[in-house]
Amino acid sequence: MFSKAATRSFSSSASNAYKVAVLGAGGGIGQPLSLLLKLNHKVTDLALYDIKGAPGVAADVSHVPTNSTVKGYNPDQIKEALTGADVIVIPAGVPRKPGMTRDDLFNTNASIVRDLAKAAAEHAPNAALAIISNPVNSTVPIVAEVFKKKGVYNPKKLFGVTTLDILRAARFVSEIAGTNPVNEHVPVVGGHSGVTIVPLLSQTTHKDLPADTRDALVHRIQFGGDEVVKAKDGAGSATLSMAQAGARFAGSILNGLDGEKDVIECTFVDSPLFKDEGVDFFSSKVTLGVEGVKQVHGLGNISDYEEDLVKTAKETLIKNIKKGVDFVDQNP
Repeated sequence: MFSKAATRSFSSSASNAYKVAVLGAGGGIGQPLSLLLKLNHKVTDLALYDIKGAPGVAADVSHVPTNSTVKGYNPDQIKEALTGADVIVIPAGVPRKPGMTRDDLFNTNASIVRDLAKAAAEHAPNAALAIISNPVNSTVPIVAEVFKKKGVYNPKKLFGVTTLDILRAARFVSEIAGTNPVNEHVPVVGGHSGVTIVPLLSQTTHKDLPADTRDALVHRIQFGGDEVVKAKDGAGSATLSMAQAGARFAGSILNGLDGEKDVIECTFVDSPLFKDEGVDFFSSKVTLGVEGVKQVHGLGNISDYEEDLVKTAKETLIKNIKKGVDFVDQNP
């Protein structure tokens, strides 16, 4: 027997119809991400693409009783998968193994992301792109360069998904403070790897943590992914929590496209905040709207400690971003 709430959730209708394509739908992130997107009532057409296995994932997910169509596409069908997409989410790539940094993934994932970006630029140039494939600090600039070379780059429609850092920050803070993580909102700015991840604890109710507790917390948020890589013992990196983060961010993009007010997420975008210092992409709070990026917000008041973290993040980001730009120049 369904509760009234459950029945209502199955029957609620979106105000607009949206096609969402997942590129890399057969992978460890792609499968649970596809399931979570099937549960989003704004998604009326779910296109699942991968080099293998996508039709199987699509058949499986399609049985979930929400009002959307699901179809799986093989490599020779990427045009069909992308055409008409409003949002494209890209989790494709290889996962990290113990001892690897996100940068170690660069050579393999850079080529994958470049090729998918070429297809997206050709078949869905106006879609909002949410990049999950690591290293995000370099793969987002790769997509930007590909779109620039195709003459279709729109900085308002390109996003690096840093939402997992937000989820981890909320969870880890709540463990220390004994609070409900649902009520914790920690802005995380900078980028999406190691020292480029900067949680702004000074903008929460936990700004007075002892220095050693704060330092350990910041380090755990920055390197939380390593906990999962180590625990999976060679079997991959964060997939389930990353799928939840990707689904949340894709949902926020859709809410923005749908005209909802005050849709704000931290995300790695083509940002004006530190461009004069050579940092072309930076993650901060962004208001999402019908055109994608509606407003990039500044960092607000931050502590001296956080100023130092941001300085270190910027130095690393300049190198990460250049690595992505150079890759496309050298491997068009």
